Amino acid sequence: MNTLNPQEINRRVEAVWRLEEADEVPFVVEVGPLHVATKDFYDDDEAELRWHIQMHKQRENVRDYGYPNIKPNQGVNIVAAAFGCEQTVNDVADPWVKAFINEDNAEAVHTLQTPDPVNNPVYQHAWRRLDWLQRHSDWPLRMVNVPSPLTTASLIWDYTNFIEALLVCPDEVHVLMEKVTQAIILYVKEQFKRIKNLYSVGHESMCPVPRCAGVRVSDDTGALLSPSLYREFGVKYNGLISKEFGGIVVHSCGDTHSVVPAMMEIPGLKGLDLTIPQVQNWEAVRDAAAGKTVLCLRHQYWDHLEGETDMIAYTKKIVDCFGRKGVVIQTSAPTEEEAVAYSEQLHRLLS
Repeated sequence: MNTLNPQEINRRVEAVWRLEEADEVPFVVEVGPLHVATKDFYDDDEAELRWHIQMHKQRENVRDYGYPNIKPNQGVNIVAAAFGCEQTVNDVADPWVKAFINEDNAEAVHTLQTPDPVNNPVYQHAWRRLDWLQRHSDWPLRMVNVPSPLTTASLIWDYTNFIEALLVCPDEVHVLMEKVTQAIILYVKEQFKRIKNLYSVGHESMCPVPRCAGVRVSDDTGALLSPSLYREFGVKYNGLISKEFGGIVVHSCGDTHSVVPAMMEIPGLKGLDLTIPQVQNWEAVRDAAAGKTVLCLRHQYWDHLEGETDMIAYTKKIVDCFGRKGVVIQTSAPTEEEAVAYSEQLHRLLS
């Protein structure tokens, strides 16, 4: 059983987010495969709650910096779907969406309307889930998925063509970015109104991201851009979100080492959340960010595409490179037994 109560976990985690020295690097060990909003869960609130109850039962003997909570997952495409992208719930991933803008109709960005944060049908689906979960469970809620402006724009505008459009028709892209940024701000504000017991300002990690961090966004498109393009299309619009909510935490999968220095220029940046096995040059990330902002360094077992990995040795490699100040480790194990063993070993390593 976890010997840290929720209040103590929150106190320790918040200190790390203030970049204070800590007795132990916070870490979480999740159990089982990635949980996403497939057909089995997207429209079935009871199934979603049952899944979380079972998952937390598996974690009862895991001693880490997480405690029972619920991820009301609706997929990172939610804001794009609210703008009108056709959405398909499927058996293998979060709902897919179909882009409706490309270079042939780029002028359509001027007629886009910002979705109503209360009455848009896509958002209402999420709000019904929040209401249902809060009626049927006392556990705190993470936020519904919060995509970044870049991620949302790249879903509304055909993905491959969008990357080209940053160079070919930047004026139209900026119009789109301004509209999706405003939409994300309204969407997040509505969540803060509705969630009565907030576990984390992010949707992904079991380790809580405290309210003092602002809001966490998924910015996977950023890894594909040059530093100069990210400064133009990432820093500006993430900065507007940061200004609105008192900070921002930016998540990006992919090899982000070349763009991390640009990410560090986001006004009010509180942290970077990186899938570290995908990053080819750790030293570049360390030199740009370590000790200057919080680094949530994720290596779930499914992130190690090269095959079986010694997760404890890999975590040691992380802290040897990045240090312990302002570092949070996110990892996982396929089974309950492995997760319990990992948590005990990580306490010894990270204390």
